[in-house]
Amino acid sequence: MAKRDYYDVLGVQKDAAKEDIKRAYRKLAIKFHPDKNPGDKSAEEKFKEATEAYEVLGEDQKRQAYDQFGFAGVEGMGGNAQHEYSTTFQGFEDLFGGFGDFSSIFGSIFGNQGGFSGGERHSDRPQRGSNLRYDIELPFEKAIYGSTIEIAYSRDDTCKTCGGTGSADGSGRKVCPTCKGAGQVRRSSGFFSISQPCPTCGGMGAVIERPCRDCEGSGITKRKQKIKVTIPPGVDDGKRVTIPEQGDAGPNGGQAGDLYVFIHVRAHEYFERHDQDLYCAVRVDMTTAALGGDVTIQTLDGKRIKIAVPAGIQHGKLIRIREEGVPSPSGRKGDLYVKTLVQIPQRLSRRGKEILEELKTAEGENTEPQAVRLSDVAGA
Repeated sequence: MAKRDYYDVLGVQKDAAKEDIKRAYRKLAIKFHPDKNPGDKSAEEKFKEATEAYEVLGEDQKRQAYDQFGFAGVEGMGGNAQHEYSTTFQGFEDLFGGFGDFSSIFGSIFGNQGGFSGGERHSDRPQRGSNLRYDIELPFEKAIYGSTIEIAYSRDDTCKTCGGTGSADGSGRKVCPTCKGAGQVRRSSGFFSISQPCPTCGGMGAVIERPCRDCEGSGITKRKQKIKVTIPPGVDDGKRVTIPEQGDAGPNGGQAGDLYVFIHVRAHEYFERHDQDLYCAVRVDMTTAALGGDVTIQTLDGKRIKIAVPAGIQHGKLIRIREEGVPSPSGRKGDLYVKTLVQIPQRLSRRGKEILEELKTAEGENTEPQAVRLSDVAGA
């Protein structure tokens, strides 16, 4: 049968205001609701037709597309697909504020498709367990070079006594005698039918006659466990490591959730990290800075390496040491940058003073230094 024009369905003009469209739909929905017309398929079809029309005309973008292109303009936009009524109904609650739980209206007509929160009973099928979070603080070195650590935490686990059935005798669940497995009970409010979770089974649709004593019928118990976590080299502060299926066990034998281990890196006393590079600072005697020479420093991993200080190096300048930085996933390491802090002796021997006096005489002395741009010495 050909579809009717949406404006004709609601009985409004094409230039009707949004509030007029809303009132027209509310009137039709109340008139043709199946609970008011039990067994009347014609009334149910008119209710669906009116709902489909309002789902398009009640939203500006869909209405504009429909006005311009007709039914073709709203294909794929929720204008004619049954599952889209789940999103439509969420915007209709203000239309039926005085008529109780509006979700039961759509649940009774569309079979609770699309996840209606008010009409969908809880399933006793296996469900995935919750993910868990664990925060750890790592020493700087272990974050840079990687490590394996052991952590202890509590998680939901399948009850060993009942095997997760929740039943003491292994008989499992039986159909709830109150709701007959529906998970909901209904009561009438005028000509509207309101659904509520069954008080006997809590919406599960099934009950356990003899609950397991250890898990009290849930099939889940809390237990402590220890696992080893591998921290990859070069992990950044704030990153997480995912341990699959080490979260809470799933209800009714469902898959366990994951464990997320969040990394917090403790600051180091001498080293800093910037991306894949490491930075540190060392004091260099003024004679070594002036004449150049070799100095030995200790790297983050405890090695002692010799680096060459070029003659005439200035205070605050960086010396680059290749591949002594942070390991990357590809295997290549960043670099280590050593900041030189030229050290002026606070006390001089008599001979030292004589030598410096000779140096001043030989090299001259700058008694009128010029101003230097601050940008040239930033970070020095």
